[in-house]
Order: sequence, then structure tokens, then C-alpha cells
Amino acid sequence: MVVIVLIGIMTAIIIPEMKGTFQDALLRTSGRKLIEVFNLANSRAISLHQAQRVRLDRKTNHYNIEKLVNGREPNSPLQDDVPGGQGVIDDRISLDLRKPKPEPSEDSNQEDTSDRGPELESMEGLDAIVFYADGTAEAAEIQLRDKTGLSLALRINPVTARVQILEQDEK
Repeated sequence: MVVIVLIGIMTAIIIPEMKGTFQDALLRTSGRKLIEVFNLANSRAISLHQAQRVRLDRKTNHYNIEKLVNGREPNSPLQDDVPGGQGVIDDRISLDLRKPKPEPSEDSNQEDTSDRGPELESMEGLDAIVFYADGTAEAAEIQLRDKTGLSLALRINPVTARVQILEQDEK
């Protein structure tokens, strides 16, 4: 009887401490999966000398890599069967894609925000990020959010095409 009571007490202590760890792990796993896809698209663009686009469907959370022929739409909607070139992000994770706002003109009186990173705006029509053959990419930020409010942002550096993980505060 004492052992059962001790197990009950330990369970009551441990379970609240573990709250959110599954959601956090799911969020981070989804982020790592997207980083792998972006890295794959970047290396394919460089090695094939052809722009690659990662298309993200925010409604179904599907993603796929497409090659762009002369910077235009591909003839077929899907890339040839590249391992990891297409898949699905868990449906408990929502995606929000943002691109940098246009730069203000030189003569406007704007405060310097260079230390905070680029100002981003949500793009309703944005559904793809292009990686170019010279190793650069479109600047973008992907915000991953789970149903409990945990969020994680992935920022793509346009010069190096590297992905930076940004920790987000719960909202």
C-alpha cells in the first residue's frame, strides 16, 4: 500500500513538470525537418546549377522541392524523387511565412533597426522559398506554432542560405 501511495505522489509531482515537453519536442522536430529540406534544396541548387524552390502548402502542411527551369515555373509540379524532397509537417503545427518589408528610402527619417534583424511582414500569397545556384536564397522567416502557443521561428539568411533558429516567447 505504501509503494502505491509513493508512486501516486511521484506521478503527481512528475506529470506537471513534463507538461509541454511533448509539444516542444514536436515543434523542434518539425523545425529540424524544415531545416533539412532547406539545406537539401540549397545543395541541389548549387550542385545542379539550377534554382530550387521549396513550396510550402500552409493548409495541408505539405512541402516539396521543385526545380525552376530558367527561373520559371517547372513543367511538372513535383521534383524528381529525391529522398526528403517532399513530405508533411505534423498537422498540429501551423506555418506562417514572412518576407522582409521593402527597404525605406534613404531620405526618410527612420530609426536604425539593423541590430534587430530585418522587418518582416506576413505574405498571404507566399508559399515558396527559392534557393539559387550561386548559394543564395530568398530572405524569409517561417514561424512554427503549436496549438498550445509554443512557437519557433526559422530565418533564412539571403546571402548564405543558412537557416537560423530563433527562440520565441510564448504568447
